[in-house]
Amino acid sequence: MLVHEGPISVIDGRLNEGSYKALRNDGVPPDNVSWSHQGTGGWAGITDKYWLMAVLPDQNTQVVGAYTYLPAQHTYQVGFTSTAPVQVAAGQTASSEAHVFAGAKEVRLLDRYEHDLHVPMFWKAVDFGWLAFLTRPVFFVLDWLYTMIGNFGLALLTFTVIVKLLFLPLTIKQMRMTWKTARLKPKVDQIRARYKDDPMAMQQHIMGLYREEGVNLFGGFLPLFIQAPVFWCLYKDLYVTIEMRHAPFFGWIKDLSAPDPTNVFNLFGLIPFDPAQVLSILSLGAWPILYGATMFLMQKISSSSTNMDPAQQKVMAFIPLVFTFFMAHQPVGLVIYYAWSNLLTALQQFIILGRFKAADKNADAKTTVVSKR
Repeated sequence: MLVHEGPISVIDGRLNEGSYKALRNDGVPPDNVSWSHQGTGGWAGITDKYWLMAVLPDQNTQVVGAYTYLPAQHTYQVGFTSTAPVQVAAGQTASSEAHVFAGAKEVRLLDRYEHDLHVPMFWKAVDFGWLAFLTRPVFFVLDWLYTMIGNFGLALLTFTVIVKLLFLPLTIKQMRMTWKTARLKPKVDQIRARYKDDPMAMQQHIMGLYREEGVNLFGGFLPLFIQAPVFWCLYKDLYVTIEMRHAPFFGWIKDLSAPDPTNVFNLFGLIPFDPAQVLSILSLGAWPILYGATMFLMQKISSSSTNMDPAQQKVMAFIPLVFTFFMAHQPVGLVIYYAWSNLLTALQQFIILGRFKAADKNADAKTTVVSKR
């Protein structure tokens, strides 16, 4: 499940997330209490993707938080009961204070409640996931860029440029490894032909060649592994934060958190019917098509440096098509991010590979001059 919906609480500094099914099935007569926990302060409520209803007791009071399901009314209840005795002398009064939160899970609003009322871990009402230590900072960067630029779509594009610049040294290293590997292919093919009947010797000689030339095959994958969490964090932020909901871009994009509303299969609205109602795969908007085009462009540029055999090229040619249909059902903000990222990557590859080719050409020219002498 990508986002938690249902019972959620923090008592004694521990996050608890339950399900509606558990509340219905685990009720204990006579009060049908499905879950309870005792501790000091905390909070408990019921949440969905964007909205939260929560009870916030006095944070210095011993309380019991409990969830109840009332089958007759098909109602879920959450509440706190104080376990600390209250002694009131004659003529005196006593009071306790509690708060109720009911509304949108705006990140900065939850942080303000947490700070002003000393509510522990109230920010966890937004399901940032198990990479929250990265997902929240990514959100705050996007939110800051939005305050500076005034458009979340442009903030996404700016964020993409920042990510590309941060990972540029790793990208150059990865491409250098790929370039070196491609340059060694003729020598590798010779080794394979020479030791075709001795796989172990073949592998040893190939690895020896790579060590001699300073090629690290795993080093080429390192930038991909490092960047993957960033992509996931962005996807999570687009999916769970209400700030992204109904955030517009330019043209027909009115909600970055929803899929592209256009569809090539009805000629972008010229034919008055929705093909996706007939078959869900018949949904392909303009931005996913642009994404597929940038992926194809990036693949064409990178394939020129890897010396793929024809069979591999045929297989790789289908990958942009598959991902184009896959991205058609994703938040369009994510599609815009990937399309822009692919375009920047293609530009990077064109420039960096051009420099590699020029450097190799100069090296070959110097070698030719030396050999003639």
